[in-house]
Amino acid sequence: MKLKNLKKKIRRLEKRLQEGPKKLATLKQKLQAAEAAKTTKARKKSAAKAPKPIEAKKSGAVKKAKKKLNISPERRAQLAATMKARWAAKRAAEANAKAGSSDNQHSAPPGPARQTPENRPDGV
Repeated sequence: MKLKNLKKKIRRLEKRLQEGPKKLATLKQKLQAAEAAKTTKARKKSAAKAPKPIEAKKSGAVKKAKKKLNISPERRAQLAATMKARWAAKRAAEANAKAGSSDNQHSAPPGPARQTPENRPDGV
């Protein structure tokens, strides 16, 4: 029952005290219990919003174990070789890009070379 409704009922019963003093007492008890529950709920909510210490999170957190792949040793070696080749190619491409950008500072912009037209009507 909501607090507003309980308060209304209590007010009405207080007007008619001679009719039901027992009912009035029980409703007042319900009102007190509801208000107490409301305050405890507010306390719990504010405690939940408070930041928790970092150490508690670190100690409680358990990392999930990595799933082990069922690969034969030959296939594992093959994958390792292809990955090393891929990484080496990537490093070489980065090195070429850096070297190329510093060497060509004063050269023509990239793109097709511009040719002078030989057969223009004005002869220039």
